[in-house]
Amino acid sequence: MMVRDGAAGAGSGGRVPSVIGISRRERRDADRGRASLEFGQDAAAALDLLDLLELAWHDTHGDATPPPDVVEDVWTAAEGDLAQLASASRLAVIDWRDLRVAADEIRSRRREERA
Repeated sequence: MMVRDGAAGAGSGGRVPSVIGISRRERRDADRGRASLEFGQDAAAALDLLDLLELAWHDTHGDATPPPDVVEDVWTAAEGDLAQLASASRLAVIDWRDLRVAADEIRSRRREERA
């Protein structure tokens, strides 16, 4: 069941609003530098996974793209590892709230390491 009107759908736990304004190609181009920095020679594969995340998000939630904070959580949870990026992308589609918890734990750990 796709959620388009803000009603909670099958297991969605509520709707996360999406932001539309730029094309998938423009988003990919904007992410290219970060992908290169975090994934090195696997940057193209990382960008492909983010494209798949968008397609899956659309099929599951009915929005063209996941919200920016969900995408940021995916980047954070990946920690520069392609396999973790795939897992984080899947988790974003299945239950973005669990992804948020995982990403927040990583952020907390990073803050502690810097302190």
